[in-house]
This record gives sequence, structure tokens and C-alpha cells, in this order.
Amino acid sequence: MKEFNLGIIGLGNIGLEVYRNIKKNASDIKKKTGFKLNILKVSAKNIRKKREIKIPKKLIEKNISKIINDPKIDIIVELIGGSDGVAKKIIFDSIKKNKHVVTANKALIAKHGDALSILAEKYGVNLLFEAAVGGGIPIIRSMKQGLIANKLTHIYGILNGTTNFILTEMEKRNESFVNVLKDAQKLGYAESNPSSDVDGFDAADKISILSSIGFGTKIINKGFVIEGIRNIDLDDIRFAKSLNYTVKLLAIAERKGNKVKQRVHPCLIPDNLDVANIDNVINAIVVDGHPIGRTIYEGPGAGKGPTSSAVISDITSIMLGNDEYSFGLAPSAKKKLNLFNFDNHISKYYIRFLTKDVTGVLSKITSVLAKYKISVANLYQEPSKLGSANIMLVTHQTKELSIQKVMRKLLTQKKLFKKIVMIRVRDYKKL
Repeated sequence: MKEFNLGIIGLGNIGLEVYRNIKKNASDIKKKTGFKLNILKVSAKNIRKKREIKIPKKLIEKNISKIINDPKIDIIVELIGGSDGVAKKIIFDSIKKNKHVVTANKALIAKHGDALSILAEKYGVNLLFEAAVGGGIPIIRSMKQGLIANKLTHIYGILNGTTNFILTEMEKRNESFVNVLKDAQKLGYAESNPSSDVDGFDAADKISILSSIGFGTKIINKGFVIEGIRNIDLDDIRFAKSLNYTVKLLAIAERKGNKVKQRVHPCLIPDNLDVANIDNVINAIVVDGHPIGRTIYEGPGAGKGPTSSAVISDITSIMLGNDEYSFGLAPSAKKKLNLFNFDNHISKYYIRFLTKDVTGVLSKITSVLAKYKISVANLYQEPSKLGSANIMLVTHQTKELSIQKVMRKLLTQKKLFKKIVMIRVRDYKKL
């Protein structure tokens, strides 16, 4: 019987869960693959740390290089994280030592995936990263294999469970962003420094990976719109609800001829849209293609259970020889496509003005909108309280560039406005 030997580098929550489930399910893995899977070595930053699982001393190796250079080890599992530093060295060195690599490191793949896939092809090994996007949702394998006969044109969805949890709880509990974020941190959904999640960078790494796979392009990992949810208040969620909209942080990628229209930002989406009712830490990804049409993938997007499931799925895929190319096609076949100029994006826009209790505010808003030929579909003004009031509006279809000019002009009016929030409206007819 063919055996595969594994080296696991990183013994945090995910690493321990991978170790636990491989040991627990060793018999099933053997039955389903026909191969025996052995964990030969493990390593961690602090090997003396007390862990909930007792790992035999003979498996623990402090020197990572010894694991990478061990000729008996076939597959390296990198679960340290970070786009550079130790994690980068581990993956590059492992491939050069003819080791297959499995990782959950979305930041590293988004930054170095093209170079790594070229290296993996050169050395005849696999580089797999199903766990980097969507947690337990097999979205990468679905796009690479299940949709191989399709030309994909549009990928979008909720790719960050932390922000989805925060927005869901803000609405359900009528709580502020700051309070819900603290709860998310206590529950382990958000890091002590939550910037990667709440400022949109985590979702940006994920959509960069998916658009590369979906459109056969080199990775586009910078230059596109990335906005998070820090600026969203309860007033925005309440007002959206009154118009039959829900606020969600979406990651979106579209193929527009020889351009890729890629972005991450909050959206007002109609309550009847497919992802509007995806709540808490759940992820949902929508893929449009021809001839299949639309497919929707939903499931837990983070946590040790879903992530370890995806990691082990990649390991067994290597054992079965199911994957050849990291991004679904030969690196030499990937095209270099440019970003769509987002100034030309056309949408409806929601804008909320938290105004000071002074005269001339509404006339100032309407005059600036008129200057840039922006018409208003809906406008609401709430009664003044505690020296301020909300003016909220939704525009008709207009260009991003025009809205940005309006925002720049009005944001300088400190005597009139305490805060201005702009959220793009996702019109289901335009999807």
C-alpha cells in the first residue's frame, strides 16, 4: 500500500484540528483513498506550550528546515499565516525540495500565488489552498473542476464571516459597531487587531484568488477598491431596512471583455437577493458562467472545523492525484488582464448626511448634486435631535466618478456635516 508522509508546521487551533482529525479518521482516509496517511513530524513556534492534544515527543521537531529537508516527507502543511516572513520561506523552500504544499494562507497566496504556481509546475508538485477561501465551502475545487466546462463571468459574495456577524448582530440587537466588534472578539470571531476583517483586506485577498481562478488571469492584488464596515452606523442599517434593503460587505469580480472589475465594499442589496439572508459567520459565494448559469455555494467560512476539513481535503486530493495546477490551468496559460477603471462604474448610491442643526444644509446638498448632474430617487429628512439630524437619499443610476466628486466637495463642509456615509446599491437587475 502506498503511503504518504506529512509534516505539519503550525500548531494553533487549525493545526491541532488537522492533527486530531487525521488521527481520528485515519481508517476512513485509507478506505476512501486507498493510501495510508502518516503524520511524520510537526513543528510550532512554541513547542513546549501546553495543548489540549498530547503529541508524542518523537513527532515534534523544533527545526523547521529538518522537516522540509526530510526525504521521507511528501507533503508539507503550512498553517503559520502571514504573507511573507517564515511562512513564505517554508512554502518556497518546500516546493524546491519537491514537497507538495497545502496551506490556508490567503494573504500569501494572493501576494505570491503566481510565482508559487510557476515554481510548483517546475518541480512537479502540487500547491493547494482550498482552506484559504470560504472555509469549509469547496469553492476552489468547484471552480477548478466542477465548472471546468464553463466560461465564468461573475463571482461575488460574502467572503468574510467576521464582518457578516457584526452586521447581522448590529441589526438584530440594535447595537453599535463598536459594541458588536467587542463581542466578536470575545467569541473569537475577530482578532484583537480586527483591521484585516473589518477594513476589507481579508475579503480582498480572497476575491483576488477567486478571480484569478475564475477568469484565468494573473492575480490582481492591488489597485482596486477596498472598503470596510467601520463607517456604517445603526442609522444606515435601519434606513436600508425601511427601503427593503440589507447592508452586506461584498467581494465582487466581473470579467468585462479584457478587463477585470474587482472590488470589496459594503452594499445595499435587495432583501430578495440570494445573499441578503446569509447571516452570522456564514459565507456565500455566487458564480455565474456559461452554459451552467448561476451556482450558489454556502457554508461556514471560518473556524477550526471547516478550515481543517478543507486542509485535509487538499491532502487527500494530492494523494489521489486529482489536482495538477494550483489555479486550474498552466501558469503559462494565465493572461495578464488589467483592472476596469472603477470611475466608470454605474450604480445607484445611498448617501447619509449627519448634519449640524444649521440652516442651508439641504440646499447645499442639492446644489452640489445638481452641479454633477446627479438625480435623486428617494430623499428623507429626520427631525432634528440633540443638535443634529440625518438626511438620507438614494440616487438614480450615476457614475462613480461623479459621486466621488460630490463626496470630496461636501466632506470639506465641516460646518455643515458631522459625518457622510456613502454605500453603493446593488441593483439585482444589473447583476
